Amino acid sequence: MSQRAPIALTSKTQRKKQVAALQELGAELVALSDEQLAAIELPERLRDAVMDARRATQFEAKRRLLQFIGKLMRHADTEPIRAALDAHRARSQGRTAAHQRIEAWRERMLEDPGAVAELLAEYPGADAGRLQALAHNAQRERAENRSLRSYRELFQALRALIESA
Repeated sequence: MSQRAPIALTSKTQRKKQVAALQELGAELVALSDEQLAAIELPERLRDAVMDARRATQFEAKRRLLQFIGKLMRHADTEPIRAALDAHRARSQGRTAAHQRIEAWRERMLEDPGAVAELLAEYPGADAGRLQALAHNAQRERAENRSLRSYRELFQALRALIESA
């Protein structure tokens, strides 16, 4: 008598959660830009469904297409797709963090004249005179409700400094 391997049973709730997770993954694919989507290798039928979902304007049509994408993803290898989306998220979060860091330095420089010295301690190659002049001009522009040209220039100078480090 031959022995059968035990069958792994999953509950209906677990299957529903798996399907919902695949639909969410599909929704993330739909939300990507053209360049980001092109960088991810997808089966042709799945790529077509994602493109159709992007073009859909009616709620119900989009919902049905997302369900269809989830169904297609059940038969596709989702690990490379998840890895590509995770990498995209990490790059996006890194850019956001860098932007917030630059904003924080700019605000510190506008509020505290001693912040330029702190910036020089962290970034010794910075042009202290230019940064101080930009910060001073930005403070004056803000106080006089003028165009914030120096405010933007200060951000750009800080971005160049921080990204080059």
